[in-house]
Amino acid sequence: MDTSVQGQAEAAQGTMLTKVGFVAGQIVQEFAWDDDVDEDLRLAIEGVVGSPLEDESYHDGADAVLVWFRADDGDLVDTLVDALTNLVDRGFVVLCTPRTGRAGHVEPSDIEDAAVTAGLHPAGVANVSRTWTVARLVAPRSARR
Repeated sequence: MDTSVQGQAEAAQGTMLTKVGFVAGQIVQEFAWDDDVDEDLRLAIEGVVGSPLEDESYHDGADAVLVWFRADDGDLVDTLVDALTNLVDRGFVVLCTPRTGRAGHVEPSDIEDAAVTAGLHPAGVANVSRTWTVARLVAPRSARR
């Protein structure tokens, strides 16, 4: 890819990640990393927030949680509840699932049902990965934890 085109693509991805809610200085905790994740997306998030992603063993407050989930990973509700453990007030969850037609794809209705059961609601989908669907999940504004 031409470096100017690549630079434009990276800038566009950074803009989309900002629209998802990522900003400089945030702590982002990551769940269920595996060798199939979108490394370019991970690096782009690190570039926006300005620090490496924290892993599942992180125990302080996180401003956002990045969750990689595949259909055969178990119970999505349990995964989302676990992701909420260190999330600070007004934090958000970014749920990444394989795109339609890829192994491990999760139906949007299943994502919405699991999010609601976990006390979250979908707040949009971002087109920031070629291989993963990226959904922002947030706690309802009226809910208090």
